[in-house]
Amino acid sequence: MLFNSAPFFVFLPIVFALFWALKNQLKWQNLLILIASYVFYGWWDWRFLILIVISTINDYFLGNAIHKTENQKKRKLYLILSIISNLGILGWFKYCDFFIENAIQLIESIGLQANISTLEIAIPVGISFYTFQTMSYTIDIYRKKMNAEKDVIAFGAFVAFFPQLVAGPIERATNLLPQFNKKKSFDFAIAIDGLKQALWGFFKKIVIADHCAIYVDKIFGTPDFPVEYAELPGSVLLMGSIYFAFQIYADFSGYSDIAIGTAKLFGFNLMRNFNFPYFSRDIAEFWRRWHISLSTWFRDYLYIPLGGSRGNKWKQFRNVMVIFVVSGFWHGANWTFIAWGALNAVYFLPLLFLNLNRKNLDNEISNSLLPSLKVMLSILITFILTCLAWVFFRSASIGDAFVYLSEIFKLDFIPDNLYYLHPLLISQLAFFIALEWWNRNNTHPFEFKRKCHKSIRWSIYYAFIIIILFSANYHESSDFIYFQF
Repeated sequence: MLFNSAPFFVFLPIVFALFWALKNQLKWQNLLILIASYVFYGWWDWRFLILIVISTINDYFLGNAIHKTENQKKRKLYLILSIISNLGILGWFKYCDFFIENAIQLIESIGLQANISTLEIAIPVGISFYTFQTMSYTIDIYRKKMNAEKDVIAFGAFVAFFPQLVAGPIERATNLLPQFNKKKSFDFAIAIDGLKQALWGFFKKIVIADHCAIYVDKIFGTPDFPVEYAELPGSVLLMGSIYFAFQIYADFSGYSDIAIGTAKLFGFNLMRNFNFPYFSRDIAEFWRRWHISLSTWFRDYLYIPLGGSRGNKWKQFRNVMVIFVVSGFWHGANWTFIAWGALNAVYFLPLLFLNLNRKNLDNEISNSLLPSLKVMLSILITFILTCLAWVFFRSASIGDAFVYLSEIFKLDFIPDNLYYLHPLLISQLAFFIALEWWNRNNTHPFEFKRKCHKSIRWSIYYAFIIIILFSANYHESSDFIYFQF
């Protein structure tokens, strides 16, 4: 079920009303959340619910097994079983065809006949998200950071919690799971703030991301309508990479805002997933602000166990490269994602070598009304590097990405077709940037920490609702980009 679809706007009020009708009945509330989450997820394909149930039961029993024994060998064995089973399911559904395709290409490249074919396995929506969420649960029990959950309903609700099930944030059990064991009382202020944050998320998705997508698809092409990049001037291709940068940011962070806002309606607090990443002054800062739940997951469960920043520079370089390449591969079974991750590592390594990777931890951006020239240039350079990396992320193949980039750097920067420089979209992006900059110290622009008359606030809410309604495509709801991961 899509957030931006008519069924969701029927589903949410019903679940909300039933949830608070069961006030002070924690077990029934958790059961309702579990059932509602399965309905939400099964709306795409009920068969994929089997995987969530398997993952839930698997880690519920293995988590309890780890917790109950002090025998270190058994604890490690149970943890390994959890990791293998989770990664096995993820690998089969998401990466099996990828490895088969590459095996076929390798066999044929040496002149042999490959008598195998891909299995055409459908990738379950959001499998990477809930797999990592359940893995962190068993790992944290193994590390004795938390106790195992005894209530299977509460644990199942944690795994399948519908606001963040499909595209995150990837919650830690240490944060979210205890909230299912705590009685809740309805807080009107928190619920209203949740609606405001969800409204901002819908604006980002429907007005910014979906509008950018129209031009991104025309410039990059789609599987059904490929594009010859040589036919477009470099300026248009450059605009395409910028449009995609805003599309993926508004799309993904918009989902996170809707998820976090929706969770607040039920009294749940999800972690922040984006912190205005395009105001970053270097790539290291960008990755502290972008998809925070995934970045911190890899930091805590892969980077630090590998040695982190300990050891000599070469070990640190190795650890950084592993993290970025694995992060790229997590996004999808395509060499383009691996290249995207590796390129970000290349951006990051000079900062690590010069010990500048933690330079921009200060509040200079937060405290200044306007950025200094130095800060502005740093932000611009970081944004340009990010846009170039996004070309690999969006392209169908490595070859397409290199062709696209080579055409950008041709000296034909006078657009032959002003259609791509649509004034409405440009003005929307300018407004979006200005609004985010003005509210960069807030979680979302509708917090109104500065004094503002009630009538003005409500006028702004209604204005945004009207803009969203006029911008929405009522014939077809567009998927969120990260659903494929």
